[in-house]
Amino acid sequence: MGSINDCKTLLECVYYWEKNDSDRVYFTQPMGGGDANIKTWTWKEAVGEARQMAAYLKSLDLPEKSNIALCSKNCAYWIIADLAIWMAGHVSVPIFPILTADVVQYTLEHSEAKLLFVGKLDPIWEEMKKGVSDDLPKIAFPLSPKNDHDKWDDIIAKHQPLADPVDRSPDEMATIIYTSGSTGKPKGAMLSFDAMLRSAKGISSYMDIKKSDRSLSYLPLSHSFERFVVESVSIWIGGSLWFAESLDTFLQDLQRCRPTLFISVPRLWLKFQLGVFKKMPPEKLNRLLKIPILKGIVKKKILTGLGLDQARFAGSGSAPIPKEVIEWYRKLGLELLEGYGMTENFAYSHATKPGQVRVGYVGTPYPDVEQRISPEGEILIKSPGNMMGYYKNPEETKASFTEDGFLKTGDLGELDEMGRLKITGRAKELFKTSKGEYVAPAPIENLIANHPRVEACIVTGSGYPMPYGVVMLSEDAQAALKNGEKQTIAQELTEHLKAVNSELPAREHLAFLAVTTDEWLPENGFLTPTLKIKRATLESTYGPLADQWYNAKEAVVWQD
Repeated sequence: MGSINDCKTLLECVYYWEKNDSDRVYFTQPMGGGDANIKTWTWKEAVGEARQMAAYLKSLDLPEKSNIALCSKNCAYWIIADLAIWMAGHVSVPIFPILTADVVQYTLEHSEAKLLFVGKLDPIWEEMKKGVSDDLPKIAFPLSPKNDHDKWDDIIAKHQPLADPVDRSPDEMATIIYTSGSTGKPKGAMLSFDAMLRSAKGISSYMDIKKSDRSLSYLPLSHSFERFVVESVSIWIGGSLWFAESLDTFLQDLQRCRPTLFISVPRLWLKFQLGVFKKMPPEKLNRLLKIPILKGIVKKKILTGLGLDQARFAGSGSAPIPKEVIEWYRKLGLELLEGYGMTENFAYSHATKPGQVRVGYVGTPYPDVEQRISPEGEILIKSPGNMMGYYKNPEETKASFTEDGFLKTGDLGELDEMGRLKITGRAKELFKTSKGEYVAPAPIENLIANHPRVEACIVTGSGYPMPYGVVMLSEDAQAALKNGEKQTIAQELTEHLKAVNSELPAREHLAFLAVTTDEWLPENGFLTPTLKIKRATLESTYGPLADQWYNAKEAVVWQD
């Protein structure tokens, strides 16, 4: 192929960079021990290793287009294995590295996976692996927990690179991405090679992403957001990827990479902000940012400390982000851009562009994406990234599209005069109070979350006169609680409740905030692997306490 533009699939892009930029470093991977133990792969080395693993997969004589599962936190081996699966003519099935054993079992059995790559995993794997059949063949990455599986390095050492990988056509299924399961059992969205490539090309053109750009990969590659913006885009543009070693070393990993492109989720942007506030209280920071001779120095110091001083594109996705957080980062010189998308369209739907940001809106559709709002207020999307359908679920597939091919997102929205989209709620999350008024919880939760004492929250109250919020305290607030500052926290949250209600119509005013000291984690089933709240689980847990909380007639109540 003469040009990268001639490539019809991401695999063809990989072969292009292998041939035309073979010595350029593609991956930088911490192998344990921080800066003292870093491994890199050039394009030639990364694709060569994928060819070797593909040769082994071919030798297994699996049925054509078998589904092969991947369970690992982000690392170079994840992407190399993904490429090897494709080269051998098969389909990759990512599994979130933080799941319950029953969801792991369901995903493996539903996808009929013929083999499992076991990678870099936290101790929760001891529980997760109970959902993995003993007779399922397994291959262990070098960074995997101790096990007796076939070893990646041993396999690579015994196999020559596959010289003639299987030809893959654009309309073939490349992967099955299972939804995070926030509402019931996960569904497997089937995505084609064409959808993945066209999405990568589209955002790269829209955001002017270049080969010289670099990214830190740490959000789960098993989720469409990271798979789209990081894996697929890097393969299309020939960019460079760094990987994070652990949560404890995250800032060090970020500073090592100094990404020019950086995407995150609202909870992490909030954590970064709280980390800055711990070192410099908001009042002091605001005061310094108003002093002309100092503000530039302060901004640079903060962004350098975060490892984001070279970021020319910073994005947030997966869930709504408070407008005050966007405005705070903008004061630091970092224009935080929001994106919107779903697993079902490979997250290729909407994005804000620099200079066109309207806080509270997720931007306009990419140029090759169509949008419209149904008469019922539902957002409908026709995107090159739209899935082929749900795996082994034709009924759900048919129900998810309009007759003319628009994906029914399930989200409610409205458009402004420039066609920018505002998410106003999720159709299935609407609930009705005893007064017959409908409440959309997500926008209210967004307001509540914009407080340093709040880590996460849920708004509920179906059948009660007024809705209410349940709040999980932030780490800072939990520490203050242990130090005997309960009354201070209660007063702060009371004032915050007043501020939240002042921004809401009367029918959505919250009766109270209930404070829990429980931790909401993916591991205990309160959050999805992408850190979204599991509404049904939270409502069933705290719903039985609602009568008691209402009867307390306090602005802030505490879980016993």
